[in-house]
Amino acid sequence: MSDTPPPGDRIAKVLARAGVASRREAERMIEAGRVAVNGKPIASPALNVTGADQIEVDGKPLAAPEPPRLWLYHKPAGLVTSARDEQGRRTVFDALPEGMPRVMSVGRLDLNSEGLLLLTNDGAIKRRLELPSTGWLRRYRVRVKGAPDEAMLAPLRRGMEIEGDRFQPIEVALDRQQGANAWLTVGLREGKNREIRRLMEAVGLSVNRLIRVSYGPFQLGKLAAGEVAEIKGRVLRDQLGLEEPETADPKRGGGPKGKRPGAGTAIGKHAARGGRRR
Repeated sequence: MSDTPPPGDRIAKVLARAGVASRREAERMIEAGRVAVNGKPIASPALNVTGADQIEVDGKPLAAPEPPRLWLYHKPAGLVTSARDEQGRRTVFDALPEGMPRVMSVGRLDLNSEGLLLLTNDGAIKRRLELPSTGWLRRYRVRVKGAPDEAMLAPLRRGMEIEGDRFQPIEVALDRQQGANAWLTVGLREGKNREIRRLMEAVGLSVNRLIRVSYGPFQLGKLAAGEVAEIKGRVLRDQLGLEEPETADPKRGGGPKGKRPGAGTAIGKHAARGGRRR
């Protein structure tokens, strides 16, 4: 039996790269019978495909993958970070500016949190940025009710266990006391669900505003609530280690020669306000 792996990439990876869904969501679509390869529905994601294979999703041919792109979005409070909400609440994707392509969020911000949310059209980039091994620091400005001092904040810097859930040490600094509230700057790398709120509650503080101001090297800066700004292709390549685009191969219809479609393609500057996603 040969140890040589089959040519091509796993079907779920190809679907994620084309922006259809995240890899995990793509696997569920396959198991639901929504994906066909060369005219035959498949039931398992354990299949490699190449550029010669014809892939259909819900009966429609899979579009050629777009270049990988990444956007900064200033999420306002009151929006759910999901494609659809069972309670009918407005989502981030309902509020995106008109003309945005189909995108996925990198991680989440909860309903009442605001600030920097990364969006991408590429499932591989989403997965890479969400992996704990990436280790990128997420920084937040946090307003709490109470008067924290160094003794109160010390357990947060050491790491804590709350109801059997272990939290890694976080960075936390007291910026200023403002009446009954205080502003803190918090940095964490783990990003568990409601992590900051749970940690603050554990030391006797109540969070009443939470703003993410950075995610790794990407900064919220002066981006206004509801605005989107696209990261330039050169910056994206530098930060994520994508390969430089090559000159087009005329024999292959103009795509980057020797690269997967869209790999490392330059990205133009874009900023938009208001509107809704089509």
